[in-house]
Amino acid sequence: MAEKRVPARAVAIDLAVPCARWRRALPRVGDLAVAAARAALTETGAGLQRAELSLVLADDGTVAALNERWRHRPGPTNVLAFPGGRRPDAAAPLLLGDVILAFETVVREAKEQGKTPADHLRHLVVHGVLHLLGHDHDEAKAARRMEALEKRVLATLGIADPYRLREDAHG
Repeated sequence: MAEKRVPARAVAIDLAVPCARWRRALPRVGDLAVAAARAALTETGAGLQRAELSLVLADDGTVAALNERWRHRPGPTNVLAFPGGRRPDAAAPLLLGDVILAFETVVREAKEQGKTPADHLRHLVVHGVLHLLGHDHDEAKAARRMEALEKRVLATLGIADPYRLREDAHG
C-alpha cells in the first residue's frame, strides 16, 4: 500500500528568528529550517490538509525561560516542541504547534558531536516537528520508531544518521 504524503504546501510554516546569531552563523538558516520541517511533514505520511506550525530560532536565555515555565526544568535545552493540535474554528487551519531552538546549545552540541551546525539544526527541526505530530521517545520502543523516522527524513535531506555518529563517538 502506497504511503500518503503531505502536499508540499498543505502546511504553512511561520518562521521567526529573534536571535540574530542564527543568521550570522548560517546565512540561509531560514531556508534550512523550513526545508527540514517540510521534509518531516512530507515523509511522515500524516496526510495533513490546511495546517500551520511555527519555527522559532531563539537563544539559550529564551529557551531556558520556556523550559523552566512549561516543563519545570532549569536551563536551556536544544529544542522544545509545544504541540497545538487544534483549530480555532472550523474554517481555520489546524494549529500543529511551535518548535523552538536554542542557538548556543545547538552550536555547542554540533561541535561536541562532530556535526555541522546546519545538519544539527535540521535534525532538531525534524525532531521537533515529529513531536508536534505525536511522536515521542519516552519509552524504548517509541524511541526506536522515532529515531528510525528521523533517519529516514534526514536521508532525504542528505544528512547522515545522527545516531550512528553518536554511537561511533562513544563506541
